[in-house]
Amino acid sequence: MKAIVLSAGQGRRLLPLTETRPKCLAPLSGRSLLAWQLEGLHAAGIGEAVVVTGFGADQVEAEIAAVTPRGMTVRTLFNPFYSVADNLASCWMARGEMEGEFLILNGDTLFEPQVACRLLQAPPAPITLAVDRKPTYDDDDMKVKAEGSRLQAIGKSLPLEVVSAESIGFLRFSAAGGHRFVEALEQEMRQSQGLNLWYLSVIDALAKAGVGVEIASIEGLEWGEMDFPNDLHRNEVLTASWSERAA
Repeated sequence: MKAIVLSAGQGRRLLPLTETRPKCLAPLSGRSLLAWQLEGLHAAGIGEAVVVTGFGADQVEAEIAAVTPRGMTVRTLFNPFYSVADNLASCWMARGEMEGEFLILNGDTLFEPQVACRLLQAPPAPITLAVDRKPTYDDDDMKVKAEGSRLQAIGKSLPLEVVSAESIGFLRFSAAGGHRFVEALEQEMRQSQGLNLWYLSVIDALAKAGVGVEIASIEGLEWGEMDFPNDLHRNEVLTASWSERAA
């Protein structure tokens, strides 16, 4: 199983922390966000990762050389459109890596290893989306509408009355699901708006086309996003607790 990590962005909403370093290298309890991600993937049994880089690519490559867990292979793939495009372009750049089964992970998603394990252990499906649930959702949450375990729609602007969960930015693809995803990426990148889209807009379209996108709940497990300055403190507390448990 291969993981594709989308880490091309600068993370402007975290300025000045990200003025000279990419968001994926934000420090958390003595390690970078990317180091925590690679360690979590490795602990879940993932032996290969491809990190899509962009802003500060040289720094990311140096970090990978320093923190890759023993026995894991990590390669990089440079996205030259990182400053003018959203993450659909990063997925498009990595489409050649999307063969067989694979995972896609947002470069700003922090997770304990059991999150990856639960996604991997979910029932077989073309595409499986890891989700969490909470009492209320805000404007920045990637909201999910589902019927049972079947995804109906995903997007930040879904009406709150239909929202049942939020995406954590972590997906699993079967070979067939990956093939459909790559086909849809190719179609979207031919459109004038392609550079400005999130890749989850493609997942939304595939779900509505009946491809069979399932959700897998990771409720009760620990994870976080790195979007705003307030997230830094919360994630430092989270990773500090993980370090204490491992000590």
